Amino acid sequence: MDYMRNPWITFVILVMPRTPKNPPAPKISDAEWTVMKVLWERGSSTLAEVVKDLEGRLHWKPRTVQSLIRRLTDKGALAVEAIGREFRYSPAVAQDQCQHEESRSFLDRVFNGRLTPFIAGMMERDDVSKDDLAALREMLNQAEKKLKK
Repeated sequence: MDYMRNPWITFVILVMPRTPKNPPAPKISDAEWTVMKVLWERGSSTLAEVVKDLEGRLHWKPRTVQSLIRRLTDKGALAVEAIGREFRYSPAVAQDQCQHEESRSFLDRVFNGRLTPFIAGMMERDDVSKDDLAALREMLNQAEKKLKK
């Protein structure tokens, strides 16, 4: 079963206390998330490669993508490497770390840091499959085992 394909199960998985060894991921805007997703998928890429990847989905001008990449580099979300006259950009932060930070921020802002009201609201308003319920039970069982240790 692929738990990561269901967004609210992904949210549950990622909303865990941050480990102290990981510094917080930078705050990323919605537009920056779009660029980061391309780079997490592709790995190291040039500006032209990112623009080409996005051109079928969005109507952004290359200058817009360049600005977003510059902002992400300034925030420390992207690393840049000069190869000749070309610059290659690669993620400097892991996707799961950024997802975790965003999930934690959302949960803190909207639900005062409480997971139960979020899940209860999702289960009341969305169809929950038997597979989703089984996955949630398994995650809860694993969490209880960790608490008992």
